[in-house]
Amino acid sequence: NRPDILDPALLRPGRFDRQIAVGPPDVLGREAVLKVHAKGKPFAQDVDLGVIARRTPGFTGADLANVINEAALLTARNNGRLITTEALEESIDRVIAGPERKTRAMSDKEKRVTAYHEAGHALTAWAMPNLDPVHKVTILPRGRSLGHTLVLPLEDRYTQTRSEILDQLVYALGGRAAEELVFHEPTTGASNDIEKATSLARAMVTEFGMSTKLGAVKYGTGDAEPFMGRDYGHQRDYSEEIAAGIDSEVRDIIEAAHDEAWEILTQYRDVLDAMVLELVERETLAKPELERILAPVRKRPPHSTFAGFGKRTPSDRPPVEIPVSMRKPVTANGSANGSANGQSKALPGLEPDPNAPAPPADSGAFGPQHQGAPYGGYPPPAGSAYDTPSQYGQGGGQGPA
Repeated sequence: NRPDILDPALLRPGRFDRQIAVGPPDVLGREAVLKVHAKGKPFAQDVDLGVIARRTPGFTGADLANVINEAALLTARNNGRLITTEALEESIDRVIAGPERKTRAMSDKEKRVTAYHEAGHALTAWAMPNLDPVHKVTILPRGRSLGHTLVLPLEDRYTQTRSEILDQLVYALGGRAAEELVFHEPTTGASNDIEKATSLARAMVTEFGMSTKLGAVKYGTGDAEPFMGRDYGHQRDYSEEIAAGIDSEVRDIIEAAHDEAWEILTQYRDVLDAMVLELVERETLAKPELERILAPVRKRPPHSTFAGFGKRTPSDRPPVEIPVSMRKPVTANGSANGSANGQSKALPGLEPDPNAPAPPADSGAFGPQHQGAPYGGYPPPAGSAYDTPSQYGQGGGQGPA
């Protein structure tokens, strides 16, 4: 579990010279792992492990095993016979952020501030053209967060464009902007949002080469490979002038994202207030309620074209189209698995119980939604720059208050 503390001499050729890094499974791998751990357990007919796999980007096999086991325990505690989608959703939140803190009662003032913070995240995420759909918003305390907004990625992604990162920055600062707009001062709840936004903006400048002023240059050395047992530390390899330029660029990127978040919230202040009222009343808003509330919000125009090409002129020629025969078939729930009918194949022991009650008519793809129930989402542990809980847990991607 600690390859970073191994002596590099042990990893030389002829010794332990083959290191295989195993990352978290993709959506198909997660579904397969879930099916293995689901064997022998009774599930309701509305449970779709393909949907649960999409709900858990970045989860390891052990995380997925905990999800199934936690759902079974929740079902047993509630004297249930079948594991439902609700139990699985709650178990995901428990695995990521811990159980709901029912003993922590917020004052009406603090609840209202939290509601505006989360609504600010949700509204800006909804308005940005390159962000994943908002899946759930809650002001129920869980773990170290007072509330959180969940965006659910439609597919696993391993790279991000400049426009996608800029949209994430707007989303990250939406909660802080809402506090400033409504209460005329910020709170400590946005500290993690600011930390993550700053880290991402700095990476744009120093690692990703996305600064038009400083160019496609990596600033700073960091020869760290902890999973291969090597970590040689980090050091600055640029001048004070460049350091000042980096700080200036990071500040400009953050300020631009902050300004755009402010513009969105100012333009749709009525929608923001409406969402806060429903959040205070229900505590958790699921995707159907969010779609209704946020219907008036229009997507923002794309960000300005990247201007860091120097004397190089981008081609007007479009990229080639991938032939249909080479594309991965995608199921109705968003998974690419080659199934002819778009449905997940049940493994032995996972066939639907013929005696199980039918799901409610309004279940939807994610099962029944209970207003005010403690099933608020949380940012995914990977796939997003915003995956660490703050006082207001921010969603991102995968994420991401």
